[in-house]
Amino acid sequence: MKTRLKAAVGAAAALLLFATACQSNDTKAADEPTTATENEPAAAEASTAHTGHDPHADAKPAKEVPLRQGERRSTLAMPAAYTPSAPFGAGTDDYRCFLLDPELTKDEWLTGTTVQPGNPEVVHHVILFQVPPEQIDAAEQIDAAEDGEGWTCFGGTGLDRFQNVDDAPWIGAWAPGGKESVRKSGYGVKLRAGSRIIMQVHYNLLAGTSPDTSAAQLRLAPGNRDMEELHTMLLPAPVELPCRAKYSDGPLCDRDAAMFDVMDRFGPEGSQTANALYLLCGGEPKAGQVQSCTRPIHEPMTIHAAGGHMHLLGREIRIEVNPGTPQAKTVLDIPVWDFDDQGARDIDPVSLVPGDTVKVTCKHVQWLRDQLPSFEGQPDRYIVWGEGTTDEMCLGMLQITRP
Repeated sequence: MKTRLKAAVGAAAALLLFATACQSNDTKAADEPTTATENEPAAAEASTAHTGHDPHADAKPAKEVPLRQGERRSTLAMPAAYTPSAPFGAGTDDYRCFLLDPELTKDEWLTGTTVQPGNPEVVHHVILFQVPPEQIDAAEQIDAAEDGEGWTCFGGTGLDRFQNVDDAPWIGAWAPGGKESVRKSGYGVKLRAGSRIIMQVHYNLLAGTSPDTSAAQLRLAPGNRDMEELHTMLLPAPVELPCRAKYSDGPLCDRDAAMFDVMDRFGPEGSQTANALYLLCGGEPKAGQVQSCTRPIHEPMTIHAAGGHMHLLGREIRIEVNPGTPQAKTVLDIPVWDFDDQGARDIDPVSLVPGDTVKVTCKHVQWLRDQLPSFEGQPDRYIVWGEGTTDEMCLGMLQITRP
C-alpha cells in the first residue's frame, strides 16, 4: 500500500530555479492604479471570451492534424481511473501527476502533443513533462509513495526541487478547447531511449469529483533525422491583485491573510512562489492590476513560438524583447485573454544574444469574478500567485533553439 504524502511538493520549488544571477526588474503596476478603484464594466461589456458557460463540460479531444512523412502517434493512457480530491482537505483543486511509458527503444523526436480528457468536466488543464532515463527511479519511488494512481504535484512534478525556468522539462500543455500542438517542420524535442512522460492534470473540484482516465498523445518522428532541438523557457511574473475598494474590509483582502489561505489549500510550501518570484524578478510586492518581470539573456538563442498562461481573472498578457530600446519587439500580445485559447503562437524567428532582455506583462481584474460561474458566492480576496482555478498566474512561455 502507498502512503499519502502530507508534505507539500512545493509550488515554489516546482517553478523556480535561479540558474543565472537574479537581476532587478520592474515588477510594478505600470500605468495602473495601485488601489482597486477601477471602473467596473457592465455585464454587457464583459469580454466575449468570458461567458457564463463552462467550456470544460463540452471539451472534446482535439481534431488530429495529418501526420507528416515518417511520423507516428503514441497514445499513453492512465493505467487506471483516478478520483480527484483536495489533497490537504481544503480548497477546490487537485494537481495529480501520472507516470506514463511511451516504450521508446531508441531516441525519437517529439514533434507534437495533445491530450484526450477522460472526464472533461473536471480536467482544468494538463502539462506534459519529459523524464530522462536517469530520473525514472526517482519518479517510480514518488509514485509508489502515495495511495491510488499517481501522486500530488502542485506546480511541477516533484522530481526536481527547483525547476530550471531557462530550460524547463515541459513538452506540451493543454486546456479545454486546445488543438493538437504541432511543431514546425524540422523542429522537435529530443526524447532519449527509455524516457518516460509525466502527465500533470489539474482537476477543478468545483465541477465535481467523478473519476477520470485521461490520455496523452505524442507525435513522434525517427530520432536519426536532422532536426533542430526545441527547448522551453518559462517567464513567470508575480500576481498582486487587490480587492476592489467596496470589498476591501473582507477577511481575505489582506495580503498576509491571502497567503495563509493559499498555504492552507496547497500545503506548507504552497504560498512560497508568490514571494520567491521576487528573487527572480526583483523588487517587492506592490498591489496593482498590472505586474511584470524582465529577465536578462545570458546565451544566444532564437525564439520560434510564444504563449501565455493565466487563469480566469486574466485580462491581458504581453511578451516583449528588449523593451524600451530601439531594438524593441513584441513577440506575444493578447489584449483580451481567453482561458480557452492558450496554445503557443508560431512567430517569425527572433534571435537574441547575451545582454538582451525579455519581459512578460500581465493584467488581472477583479470585476470578472462577477461574470464567471466559478466565482459564484465567493467574495473578493487579495489574489497572489496560486495553483487553484480561482487563484492566478502570470506565465509567459517561449519555444527556443540554441546554437
